[in-house]
Amino acid sequence: MKAYPIILSPSETGYLVSIPDLDIDTQGSDIAEALYMARDAIGAWAICAQDMGLPVPEPSTTLPETAKGEVAMYVDIDFDAYRQNIDTTAERTNVSLPRNLKRKAEAAGISFSAVLQEALKEKLQLTIVK
Repeated sequence: MKAYPIILSPSETGYLVSIPDLDIDTQGSDIAEALYMARDAIGAWAICAQDMGLPVPEPSTTLPETAKGEVAMYVDIDFDAYRQNIDTTAERTNVSLPRNLKRKAEAAGISFSAVLQEALKEKLQLTIVK
């Protein structure tokens, strides 16, 4: 787990987020979304760097200077957990179904994989991106 310093700056549409250690920016409509987007930007930047064989800078140990109205704070990120969370690599999974249900679904042209994915996302209360 690492904690990178960020700067939150109020804007007309929410908050701008600066991540000085990585020289990247993002934004959010409110503080909660700004922090979520900061964590996502740091995670995406870092795993892309890792995948290209580039070093990921260690986070600064002091908060950056801020202007009036800005707030500096730390955002924590676990790169391994972030990578696992966004991994959408397909894996074969064997499931058992009643024969009559399987046949009816096949006759209707229903994709077992699509239905299972949608049901799992709903059950886990995950955002469904189509």
